[in-house]
Amino acid sequence: MTGELSFFEIGTGDVARVQAFYSGLFGWEFAVTEGGASITTPNVPGGVHPQDAGASPYLFFAVDDLEAAIARVQDLGGSADPMGESDDQAAQFGRFALCADDQGSPFGLHERPSAV
Repeated sequence: MTGELSFFEIGTGDVARVQAFYSGLFGWEFAVTEGGASITTPNVPGGVHPQDAGASPYLFFAVDDLEAAIARVQDLGGSADPMGESDDQAAQFGRFALCADDQGSPFGLHERPSAV
């Protein structure tokens, strides 16, 4: 469904510390990936991206067509920047764009990976 929360990411300078903290707090499971770690939660999947100490969590909302959604964000006066995942990352996690609304509030768009 378009617009539902579909993915989140946590920026960090230390992936191992994030894993220890959130697995200790919530029991989340982590798997090391090419660009950090993936997070398994009871409901919304997530990821950890390194070299981003002090970053706020990123919330991503589902869209069916990333390019069309980016164009719509821009038409409405917001900004959008596709993240440029590798083909392997896109196949596993989907495609993403970091956005801001017309007042500068950040959010993300997420096109889920195609069913295999």
